[in-house]
Amino acid sequence: MTVLITGATRGIGAGLAAHYRAAGLPVIGTGRSEGAEITLDVTQPSDHAAMAKRLQGQAIDLLICNAGVYLDQGDDLEGGYTADVWAQTFAANVTGVFLTVQAMLPNLRASAAPKIAIISSQMGSDTTAPGGSYIYRASKAAALNLGRNLATDLSGEIPVGIYHPGWVQTDMGSAAADITVAESVAGLVARFDALTHANTGCFETWDGRTHPF
Repeated sequence: MTVLITGATRGIGAGLAAHYRAAGLPVIGTGRSEGAEITLDVTQPSDHAAMAKRLQGQAIDLLICNAGVYLDQGDDLEGGYTADVWAQTFAANVTGVFLTVQAMLPNLRASAAPKIAIISSQMGSDTTAPGGSYIYRASKAAALNLGRNLATDLSGEIPVGIYHPGWVQTDMGSAAADITVAESVAGLVARFDALTHANTGCFETWDGRTHPF
C-alpha cells in the first residue's frame, strides 16, 4: 500500500508519515519546506501539476489530505478576520484539498483499493458553534462539505472519509491540547483502515465516534 500525505513535514502529518514508514509502507510526504519528498504548496495549481507529472503511473492507495492553516487564531470580531486571511485560509484548507484530490485521481484509480481521507475538524460542525475562529471554522465546514460531495461523486469507486483528529499537541493545537500526536495518529490510522464503500462520506472523530455534521 502506497500512502500520500499532504502537510507531512510537521504535526499530525509527520506523525502519520512516521507511522506508515515504521510499518514498512511506501510513503510520499508533501510539504512546503525541505524534508518533504515532494514540494507542494497546496494553494498553487502549478505545484499540483508538477506533482501529478512526477507521479504519473504511480498507484496511490491512500490519499490523506492533511495540509492546512489556522491563521485567524485569536482574532477579534471588531477588527480581525481580514479579507486576506479569509482568502489564504480557504485557498489552503478547501481549494487545496480539492486540487490535491483532482490531481491524484488518476493515481487513485490505478490502485486496486483506493481511499481518500480528509482531515477536517469538529470546529467545522454546524451543531457545535461556540463562536470565534470564524475563518478556520468556515473553512473546515467547507472541507467537510467537499468531502461529502466527493463521496457522492466517487461512490462505488473510491470511498472518502472526513475526520476530526482531536485537539492535538502540535504547533497549531498548542501544548495545552488534549491528546498527543501519537494518540491522534493511532486513532486516525484505525479510522482509515475501517473506511470502506459502506461508510463512505462518514464524519468521524479520531477515536471512532460518529461526529454530528
